[in-house]
Amino acid sequence: MPKPISCLTQKFKKLNRKIKISAVSYLNTLPFIYGLENFGKIKEQIDLQKDIPSVCADKLINNEVDIGLIPVAEINKLKNPYIISKYCIGAVGKVDTVLLLSNRSIETVEKIVLDYQSRTSVQLTKLLVKEYFKIKPEFINAKAGYEENVDNNSAALIIGDRVFKYKNKFEFAYDLSEIWLKFASYPFVFAAWVSNKKINDDFIRNFDSALKFGLENIDKVVENYKNNGKNSEIDIQNYLTRSISYTLDTEKRKGMQLFLTKIKNKSV
Repeated sequence: MPKPISCLTQKFKKLNRKIKISAVSYLNTLPFIYGLENFGKIKEQIDLQKDIPSVCADKLINNEVDIGLIPVAEINKLKNPYIISKYCIGAVGKVDTVLLLSNRSIETVEKIVLDYQSRTSVQLTKLLVKEYFKIKPEFINAKAGYEENVDNNSAALIIGDRVFKYKNKFEFAYDLSEIWLKFASYPFVFAAWVSNKKINDDFIRNFDSALKFGLENIDKVVENYKNNGKNSEIDIQNYLTRSISYTLDTEKRKGMQLFLTKIKNKSV
């Protein structure tokens, strides 16, 4: 049984507010959301907000929430970041939802249009373009709707659930997680659970138990997704169990540290 929460959590309770959490609202986070909404009494202890990755990061940086599932590139922007969970959004090889898409080979594109929803994927793109592909295209920050307007001289970074809609509309598809593994020999971590303050150990254990509960019930997550009439063309079972790797293990931590070091040292 989960242990009772205390200290910081009790302080929040006295202040009559819950622990505020911002989580990414993509398919790959559905098991986490399921766990937080269905495990024990944790739902009563938290204010769960669902956002795109960049908004998750901004809320944590601006102290609008206490915990966020944030793009790892944003960790360096926090004054006192705490990685609080043994779970993450990661991949060992292909992730299927962070792609560079184009109608010509990447070595010949003149421009790369960058997705506005996740800064980690943008930083990863710039790093791999410079150090793996060794090309110097112009980078353009995208606005909503850019996916429909990619010209033949450009590539587009598209992330998240939208990839399933667009990936077959382009001749070339480069999976950035797969390329990172070739480049760095480590898995890639796209997002981690981070707090901007110390969180009580009892709550963290309960929090991780909720995330684990969600991962242990992926079949129910998939069933709920299908019952809600979501996109039946997506093999969500395969995506959640094979494309995404949720454990923040030693190899992922090494890969994450290498990535953070490179972007901190402005190698991209």
